Amino acid sequence: MLFADVIIDISHERLDKTFQYIIPDQLVNELTVGMQVVIPFGKGDRAITGYVVDITDEPAYDIDKLKPIARIVKDSLPIESQLISLAYFIKRNYGSTMNQALKTVIPIRRREAEKQKKEISLNISKEAARTELTELMARKNHAIGKERLLKELLEVEPLDWELVTKKLQVSSAHIRDLEAKGIIRIEKVRTYRNPHINREASPKQILLNEEQEAAAEGIKADIDTGRNYTYLIHGVTGSGKTEVYMDVMDHVISMGQQVIVLIPEIALTYQTVMRFYTRFGDRVSILNSRMSLGERFDQFERAKSGEISIMVGPRSALFTPFSNLGLIIIDEEHEPTYKSEVVPRYHARETAIYRAKLAGATVILGSATPSLEAYSRAISGEYKLIQLHKRAMGQDMAQCEIVDLRQELASGNRSMISKRLRELMADRLSKHQQIMLFLNRRGLMGFVSCRACGHVLKCPHCDVALHLHSGGVMKCHYCGYTTKAMKTCPSCGSKYIGSFKAGTQRLEEIVKELFPEARVLRMDADTTKGKDGHEEILSAFAAHEADVLIGTQMIVKGHDFANVTLVGIIAADISLNESDYHSGERTFQLLTQAVGRAGRGLTPGVAVIQTYQPDNYAVVTSANQDYDSFFKQEFAYRKLLSYPPCSHILGIQVNSPNQKDAYAQADILAKLCKDTDPEVVCMGPEDAYVGKMMDVYRRVIYLKHNDYNRLVRVKDAIDKFLLDQKQYRSTTTWFDFDPIRTL
Repeated sequence: MLFADVIIDISHERLDKTFQYIIPDQLVNELTVGMQVVIPFGKGDRAITGYVVDITDEPAYDIDKLKPIARIVKDSLPIESQLISLAYFIKRNYGSTMNQALKTVIPIRRREAEKQKKEISLNISKEAARTELTELMARKNHAIGKERLLKELLEVEPLDWELVTKKLQVSSAHIRDLEAKGIIRIEKVRTYRNPHINREASPKQILLNEEQEAAAEGIKADIDTGRNYTYLIHGVTGSGKTEVYMDVMDHVISMGQQVIVLIPEIALTYQTVMRFYTRFGDRVSILNSRMSLGERFDQFERAKSGEISIMVGPRSALFTPFSNLGLIIIDEEHEPTYKSEVVPRYHARETAIYRAKLAGATVILGSATPSLEAYSRAISGEYKLIQLHKRAMGQDMAQCEIVDLRQELASGNRSMISKRLRELMADRLSKHQQIMLFLNRRGLMGFVSCRACGHVLKCPHCDVALHLHSGGVMKCHYCGYTTKAMKTCPSCGSKYIGSFKAGTQRLEEIVKELFPEARVLRMDADTTKGKDGHEEILSAFAAHEADVLIGTQMIVKGHDFANVTLVGIIAADISLNESDYHSGERTFQLLTQAVGRAGRGLTPGVAVIQTYQPDNYAVVTSANQDYDSFFKQEFAYRKLLSYPPCSHILGIQVNSPNQKDAYAQADILAKLCKDTDPEVVCMGPEDAYVGKMMDVYRRVIYLKHNDYNRLVRVKDAIDKFLLDQKQYRSTTTWFDFDPIRTL
């Protein structure tokens, strides 16, 4: 006998409660997770609808107390079923409760207050209105406001209340008087909060080059014949992937379908949305984390109502409730932000492919530096590989120079800017060309230590170093703990205490000292705290209101500034020194993307990579813009050590405010893993990368096997054990499949 867990009416705020029902024999082969069903509910067994969220052969209650499902709803709206099925996919494959997964795919759990506007219309015929106007004007000292309103309504209706009261300067008393006489009517109309960047922009005629046209036509031909594949467009920086996206989008929208475009982070929203907005107008909307709940709610409502056809946004935009989804695009698919860092730790790439399967849609992944996972699947035939080898306008790739910082130091240059980069900056500034300087650090960030005894100042709540910020304060970047900067070492009393100041703020100071005439903009987490912080900085730089843009990773990803002819990469090694098997891949991607920002206009570009490791393969291949060579070397390394994509890893983290409980629970789970599947490699338990955070102790276990499903089965065994276990209630356990960062 099989049983179904059913959630009742997902429009309600309470998503936690599920009810179990017996699946009748005649429905066993037909019923699947996500289907809408009619069930008897309550004492009177009234028939209501719900959604199946799980199917099991184990009853949660006495079978005699369970009721059977009445029937499957045949003509229900497919979108709710799709999202429920998607939630189950996330629960099953990434490790979470169904409730956590549901709250991820249906993020707006409560109805926000509707935004309304008032509109004024004639309540009588136009002929009668003209008579009213004539009689009104015949009176001495008649109300000019009423005259103005009636004249305007005879020309156009309805009129917005705000326009009438402000622009036409008609008082509310005059409006209400005409309403009371039955001449006009006032209606409240639903309107939507629309957060997109609505700027004056004239559409541009876009002509695809031969490579772009072949790519777009191939995808469209497959769509027209009902073949929905996953494509990987691997195109060099500046090859015009976005133009290919838009051509396919136009085709899909013409078929009455909708499109989701995922971008890696909020910093890309401005330029990306502007490109789509100039092509598709008001059919485009956005989602991002800085929007209010009301704005997000309205975008979902606009999507449901069919008012928009394109949703652009980061990872959460994947769950836009389009009812006829035809295409999902994941731009810069290699970005780590596509992997959630909170439970459930799903990856947008795999989740998008599953949603496309449910909807019968196509998926396009695009990147100049594809993830090893995506590229290996493309060359194996799992995805269809499309390559763009040339820049869209035929420009040459930027020339790249590697500067050995060891030699700079030996020659006496201790500045963050090498002699060669300084020369090139002076040349570009004299020609009124623009420069981007990329540094993978924030502000004056740097750990504080004593130069006499080596003592490092740490957060009292987390096992991490404090970092010095401007204003004489030290901060913990994990829990937010803040304290005043110390002038003496608490360990030995030495006055020689300080931090390595190599942040963007210090770089900005150096540039202004070297080039006082240069107009400098800085873009990092500190300068983009406002809601429109990214847009303001990027639009100012695009308008050539600055000569130099200094920033962290957010400035080198996906931006297209035609007048940038020089890119300087400061301290390129930082990401190489991360204790993570992704460090080489991240370094290659960052450097390649940074180099690709130069020379995207008509003037050739130059990039300078400053590094202490000039012979590292990630540095050399990025300077040469040689993805294939990098992939071969990095893939061989991953294969040798059985790292993804050559194998799979499951990270299990046990947390507790009680250190003994954290250690004991982790030991128990490690033994359970080995007993459940002895062929799965089990490493640990050991302290997490940050062993204590916000006074919570953290232990990790890593499992490794080339069969993903075997790791899922171990996860299921742990879940079942934790449900039955009565001990160590202070602990929490969560899972991370193929983690992109060290736990």
